[in-house]
Amino acid sequence: MATLELSRRELLAAFLGTAVACRARREETPLPPGELAGASHEVGHRLRDAGPPPQPSRWESHDVVIAGAGVAGLAAAWRLAQSNLRDVVLFELEPAIGGTSRSGASYPWGAHYIIAPSDENRVLAQLLREMGVIEDGVTSNVIAEQFICRDPEERLFYRGRWYEGLYPAAGATHEDLRQLRAFEAEIAKWAAWRDAKGRRAFTIPVAYASDDAEVTALDRMSMRTWLDARGLTSPRLRWFVEYACRDDYGALLDDTSAWAGVFYFASRDNRPVITWPEGNGRLVAHLARSAPARTGWLVVHIEPTETGADVIAVRGDEAVGVHAKHVIFAGPQFIADRVIPSRPRSEGFTYGSWMVANLTLRDRPSPSPGFPLAWDNVLYDSPSLGYVVSTHQRGIDHGPTTFTYYYPLCDAHPRQARERLLATGRDAWADIALTDLSRAHPDLRKLTARLDVMRWGHAMIRPTPGFVTSPARARASAPFRNIHFANTDLSAVPLFEEALYHGVRAGEEVAGTGTNPRPPA
Repeated sequence: MATLELSRRELLAAFLGTAVACRARREETPLPPGELAGASHEVGHRLRDAGPPPQPSRWESHDVVIAGAGVAGLAAAWRLAQSNLRDVVLFELEPAIGGTSRSGASYPWGAHYIIAPSDENRVLAQLLREMGVIEDGVTSNVIAEQFICRDPEERLFYRGRWYEGLYPAAGATHEDLRQLRAFEAEIAKWAAWRDAKGRRAFTIPVAYASDDAEVTALDRMSMRTWLDARGLTSPRLRWFVEYACRDDYGALLDDTSAWAGVFYFASRDNRPVITWPEGNGRLVAHLARSAPARTGWLVVHIEPTETGADVIAVRGDEAVGVHAKHVIFAGPQFIADRVIPSRPRSEGFTYGSWMVANLTLRDRPSPSPGFPLAWDNVLYDSPSLGYVVSTHQRGIDHGPTTFTYYYPLCDAHPRQARERLLATGRDAWADIALTDLSRAHPDLRKLTARLDVMRWGHAMIRPTPGFVTSPARARASAPFRNIHFANTDLSAVPLFEEALYHGVRAGEEVAGTGTNPRPPA
């Protein structure tokens, strides 16, 4: 897809706003070198435009085929290996595994943290124990200190200086602060809420949360409507809550279910953030030990049979077929609709788009006014999410580093957002990122030795109003004969923990262990 034919000012206005475009000076510093990384959109689009599936040049027979080596697919292989089911073929379109949790050597390309597991989240706790993240010899989930995000954790660039935390408290009126306290009281109420079975209103994984009518009623309205109903009109509070929706869902207040908006705050229960320099790529590397992936292979067709399912995958001009006893489809539903034509089509699944840029710096930018450099650094008046610092967790506060910059495209129409994303090339995205961050760091361009870009056309599921409680979402999780499904979109919230849960659930459906990770009755 060609780069958008826009002048530089038009480009900056389209992605950063007119005010930024008007203030942006003519740049004499050339753009740093870099490339577009990963996410093979052109290859993936073969599914959209494909005719009948190709005839395989050879057939194989295996117990299990897993389509997709993102977190859900890797988690399924991890669980199957625990059941000694090792005749598993894992196909992955990309040259690298991990999906939106993949990473470079020392920086993330997507998801970059998890929340310490609650006592109910036994699957995540098991994984973290294997990795040495949860301390040995303790019954509760005590996280080893070196894996907890070190201070300072987050800061906000607001009106020309940095402040600690993400709520824009500087200059807040008495009414602003009153509304902040009222919002916090609402969240505290939901965090403490329990139904008649003792289940929390909001927890991770979502499958453990209550389905009580009082909770599910929140899904019938948008987060904006929920705030309106409570008189929470403070622009500062609205920005803070909408930042949360953009951060996890790539959506604005109008396009986010109130259930999902409250979930963001109430499900975390003040548990610590766990992170690594390479983000969730550390978790991916551990899961990947269970089964090698055949990378570069696109699964184009899956058809149920009397004894299992037949799978056709292609790489270039080569096609291979697999007779499988079971298939775990670990991709999003819009791909399942194309790959499994005999299955009823899914409904209501919409996906947000992201751009991620990794800026390799020769040195840290000159200190800006206010609070010092933190792990998470957010600009108040930017449509981006700011950046995380890859060396922060290592305690390296001087010298070269990498800033990972996140830009969600929150258009009301996801297809238009994807078109804008993919029509904008590496150089244009590099200029957008540098112009945005240079407002807080004027010397950033001169310090950037390299800038690489990843475009995620379907980065995460959007929990639009009505989707969380929709029958269509529940149906999508059910096996279709011997084909099982695992992906974050089945939870309606795009978190690592949800992908892990669904991968393990699908693995246990195949293994027939009877110990699937569903919540206790």
